[in-house]
Amino acid sequence: MNDIRRTILWVIFGFSMVMLWDQWQVYNGRPGTFLIGTHKPAASAPAARSSAPASTPVAGGQPPVATPAAGALPGTPTAAPAVAAERFTITTDVMKVTFDTQGGTIVRTEFSKHPGDKALGHSDTFVLLDQTPDHTYVAQSGLVGGDFPNHTTVMKASGDRALKEGANELVVKFEGEKNGVKLVKTFTFHRGAYDAAVKHEVFNTATAPVSPQLYVQIVRDGRRQGSGNMFTDPTSTFTGPAVYTEEHKFQKVEFGDIDKNKIEFQKTSSKGYVAMVQHYFASAWILPDGVPHENFIRKVENNYAVGMITPPQPVPPGAAKAYDAKFFAGPQEETMLERVAPGLELVKDYGVFTIISKPLYWLLSKLHGFLGNWGWAIVGLVLLIKVAFFWLQAKAYESMAKMKAINPKVMQLRERYKDNPQMMQQEMMRIYREEKVNPLGGCLPIMIQIPVFIALYWVLLSSVEMRNAPWIGWIHDLSHPDPLFILPVIMTLTTLLQTALNPAPPDPMQAKMMWIMPMVFAVMFFFFPAGLVLYWVTNNILSIAQQWLINRRMGVKVEFNLPKFK
Repeated sequence: MNDIRRTILWVIFGFSMVMLWDQWQVYNGRPGTFLIGTHKPAASAPAARSSAPASTPVAGGQPPVATPAAGALPGTPTAAPAVAAERFTITTDVMKVTFDTQGGTIVRTEFSKHPGDKALGHSDTFVLLDQTPDHTYVAQSGLVGGDFPNHTTVMKASGDRALKEGANELVVKFEGEKNGVKLVKTFTFHRGAYDAAVKHEVFNTATAPVSPQLYVQIVRDGRRQGSGNMFTDPTSTFTGPAVYTEEHKFQKVEFGDIDKNKIEFQKTSSKGYVAMVQHYFASAWILPDGVPHENFIRKVENNYAVGMITPPQPVPPGAAKAYDAKFFAGPQEETMLERVAPGLELVKDYGVFTIISKPLYWLLSKLHGFLGNWGWAIVGLVLLIKVAFFWLQAKAYESMAKMKAINPKVMQLRERYKDNPQMMQQEMMRIYREEKVNPLGGCLPIMIQIPVFIALYWVLLSSVEMRNAPWIGWIHDLSHPDPLFILPVIMTLTTLLQTALNPAPPDPMQAKMMWIMPMVFAVMFFFFPAGLVLYWVTNNILSIAQQWLINRRMGVKVEFNLPKFK
């Protein structure tokens, strides 16, 4: 029974590592190896490829901007615009936004309160949307259903260029007219906000009725953030489009699946948003609840578009029609995302542990508000979790302590009855009954705690608050590996110490695995973000202290079972 207990504990430990690995694979945009169903949406709607011309030159020698796919969305105009387009930048208290007057397109967003990652060659402030010779990431909108103003139409811009002192909003307006239809696009930015209200007003100045459709889309190339190595670069997580609907919730789509035309998402809805997601940051177009629309994800030349199209809306001659929308581009700060739109916080992806991770993040943020440091908040959160699970953990350690106390007797029985397994099992069961020991007593408490600690793991991996957040001394960024490898070394040592405090398995092979497996997993953490390693180190130290106290309280001699390799 002792062997069975050992086996079960190792299965639990191995399963937790498998879950971490599998969820990391999914978070990186790869299919789950074991949890195949993770993130697979219920409804499917394969996206159609564009067969129409798909790029429009931009003034100033910039690369072409991807246009929507064929069918309802516009292609390349047959002639160059009569008026040259220009770019200008507006500034709020939290961001700088660069517009192109060709379509009133957002071509750059820069976040003044979020430093760039200099280790990855970024600028002093973080840039999300951008259009350069080797990178395309823009937000577009316009009208379809006829030859109407769209994102290829050069528009007249007006409005302020900076948020004035004491003002709470900044308004930028674009006006474009084509074939008797005028489109007025108004962006309203608010102080302290990363989202902007976007109103599209359609005026029919012609003599015949029109039925335009509003489209909004985000266009991005397939370049992933970071180096692509998920161990040495914490930014190498999922990058790509996503669709959220009330019916099927958050649905991620990989760039590779778009290339193969094998994508699944809910195509029509009246509530939700479309987004482009990457580690820590996201952008999204949001339509008001109750507005029916079609969601689309398409490959256009070398870029990818995710967006929404509204149904045709008749506009008689001399009449007007207004469409409200909202555009977000910013960090994945969970409480802020919840305020912007229902379900938008899901761009911060916790996977299958969302129901546990969300309250853990709430508690972590409260601790940060009290302690003022994210590193100490991690330590405090692990301490609170250990206190919450103290009774269960104590039961597990008491079982281990009892097993350790009778381990010499078990070893003697194994030696005495090594040629008679049946008699050995009977005698071991007798000892367990006499000593009132349950060989499986430590398994259930550990199993209950595993989902909580895995959920906390994903909270720390996903939270933008860890980015550029210092702890103490040499730890200047909890989202990057420890530059001096001090925390991983401490983690390895505490893992080995914790292993040494456990009773040694009678089976020599199990005894070897008991030492080899923790060392293998500890080495993996040398490349993990410092915040994750800090959480694991804190858990190890508290577990060792708890186990030591329980052993002393029960009168079990504290000794270290060192490995014996031959």
